[in-house]
Amino acid sequence: MTNLSDAGVSGAVDDSHLAEKKLSSDEILAGNFLQIRRDTVSLPDCRHTTREYVVHPGAVMIVALLDDGQVVLERQYRYPLHAVMIEFPAGKLDAGESSFECARRELREETGYTAREWAKAGVLHPAIAYSTEFIDIWFARGLTPGEQQLDSGEFLEVFSATPEELMKWCASGWVTDAKTLTGMLWLSNMLSGAWTLEWQTA
Repeated sequence: MTNLSDAGVSGAVDDSHLAEKKLSSDEILAGNFLQIRRDTVSLPDCRHTTREYVVHPGAVMIVALLDDGQVVLERQYRYPLHAVMIEFPAGKLDAGESSFECARRELREETGYTAREWAKAGVLHPAIAYSTEFIDIWFARGLTPGEQQLDSGEFLEVFSATPEELMKWCASGWVTDAKTLTGMLWLSNMLSGAWTLEWQTA
């Protein structure tokens, strides 16, 4: 059995006995920004199988903190679930765009807010079994309100709530969005002092 405690958080673990090796790759679908591929892989026991997965450009999520302690949230209809979801502001990376540039752009476009200070908390992989998607988690504070700049065909409502309210919604199952649940984990640990952030002026 591998002793992960000896490896620490740096990841100095030999995973070669678990790794799968790509033998070939085929494109199944090329969408507007998503791609679906089917790879033939060699398993650790040398048998062959296929893996189908979505290639995603990556995204950001912003935990935006208001001066009164509340957080900025959105209500948006998500077509695959046919439901309005409560979420932290988020959006996908444009080609050639840095994670920080994307975070500032998405916060401004979706909510109208700009932030004086930013901190990168970490990264989230929301669907590791079938997608390459990653979501960089950013915190923002020192907010200044402004006008939304929504994309054509984008409809959402911006509102605010206390961390305690959001925690209750997560616990009750009203909030089920994976990135927002992860953002709440970061927020809770940040507010308790268990996890720290390195803030930088924008």
